[in-house]
Amino acid sequence: MRYYKELEVAKELAVEAGKAVLEIYSKSAYTVERKEDDSPVTTADHAANAIIVAGLGAAFPDMAILAEESVDDKSRLRRDYCWLVDPLDGTKEFIKGNDEFSVNIALVFKGRPVLGVIYLPTTRELFYAVAEEGTYLEVGDEIKKLRVTNRTQELVALRSRSRVSPGLIELYAGHERIQRVVEMGSSIKGCVIARGEAEIYYSLGKTMEWDTAAMEVIVTEAGGIFMQLDDTPMRYNRKNPLNQKGFYVLNNIENKLKL
Repeated sequence: MRYYKELEVAKELAVEAGKAVLEIYSKSAYTVERKEDDSPVTTADHAANAIIVAGLGAAFPDMAILAEESVDDKSRLRRDYCWLVDPLDGTKEFIKGNDEFSVNIALVFKGRPVLGVIYLPTTRELFYAVAEEGTYLEVGDEIKKLRVTNRTQELVALRSRSRVSPGLIELYAGHERIQRVVEMGSSIKGCVIARGEAEIYYSLGKTMEWDTAAMEVIVTEAGGIFMQLDDTPMRYNRKNPLNQKGFYVLNNIENKLKL
């Protein structure tokens, strides 16, 4: 498999960070602070970030790292390879105690994701994908290759639980083939489409590179589609890590919605 060492290290670090997050979560032993953009950050975010950044830095000293809870070193822009790390995706869900949060690690090469790992600490589900190698779900000793559905009728659409956009509600309501809309936190939404349990996910609001990179490769390697709302591929390791155009995830291009 391509990027074998990178994948194994990323998987190990995601699980290790996830265990640290889960221990803090289970004991409610965390504090909550507000960042400059007013988004919450907890003790668990910082703990997981430290584990992952230290591990990646030790294993791959020549690769850049862009992590949510670390100072952004712009020298990364001169590197072909860059790790993108969201140590606790779904911090709001973590605080609410609804179990819908994940640890996200992705590797990008010249602006495009080539490897993605998403670990769900509460269910111990490990999703991972490498470009041209497929998407897999690992739970304990069981490993399953994933594939999106081919469904174009009676569709299940997903939307964020904490960031509800009126525009998105209207968009989904106007699509007669959407049978059900499910609220869900973090990058789990991309994993649910990759495993064939939903078909549509549109994001009209603010996200960051580390929110989407791992999800993108996991979705696309399972046969799905991930595009910005203007139908262009998303570039990564940018000077500004804010995803400004929004994006959509589909199982099939026939299910694309009219904005």
